[in-house]
Amino acid sequence: MRLPAYDGPITDVTSSDMACNGGPNPLVKISPNVATVAAGSQITLQWGHRLDSDFNSGLIIDASHNGPSNFPSSLSSNLRNWPIPNSGWFKIYEDGYTNGQWAVAKLIANKGKVTVTIPSCTPPGGYLFRSELIALHSARSYPGAQLCMECAQLRVTRGGSTSPQTYNIPGVYSGSDPGIKFNLYTSSASYTIPGPRPFTCSGGSGSNPSAATTPPASTPTSGTGSGSGTVAQWA
Repeated sequence: MRLPAYDGPITDVTSSDMACNGGPNPLVKISPNVATVAAGSQITLQWGHRLDSDFNSGLIIDASHNGPSNFPSSLSSNLRNWPIPNSGWFKIYEDGYTNGQWAVAKLIANKGKVTVTIPSCTPPGGYLFRSELIALHSARSYPGAQLCMECAQLRVTRGGSTSPQTYNIPGVYSGSDPGIKFNLYTSSASYTIPGPRPFTCSGGSGSNPSAATTPPASTPTSGTGSGSGTVAQWA
């Protein structure tokens, strides 16, 4: 897992830093730790404003930074090889705007924690597990959306032999995507989570149909920092 010292976002969706962070974010160290999890089981990640965040204080990400969360994985034959490969990614989870809340608001309410299920048919092996938040408070024009991501090393056991459709990071988003260029404060607008839909064992291949939701009118609020929420930790 890459551990950055700076909590700034990535705004260029064509940057190689989109995979697992980097660029303006100074690297503290690369952790050699690998978490082992059986396919079909759940893992819980915890986001914080910085590595030293007090999660009980509510300092997860500024409440104005609403947007979706996405969790792709990438199979890697050697988890400790860097730089990060840009190919082989597939999404296993997404959350945009549901039941009257943005994914970021749910994350704050849950003290930065989000639980994700590893599909039971996922082939066993070594993976890079990538978590991503997209803050939309400045996304009226491109570049404006603030993408915050981190990666951890994961070894999946058991599992199956279903091969998901994969994509490249960078490459999966463009600056004109409606989920990247979006006015959060429009009184009537639909939001489409960018990228493919999550891979499922029931036949979902990670294709990219529409996934539109309709948020209500919103009033801008002031933020406290340019891109809080870039740190994902294993719970």
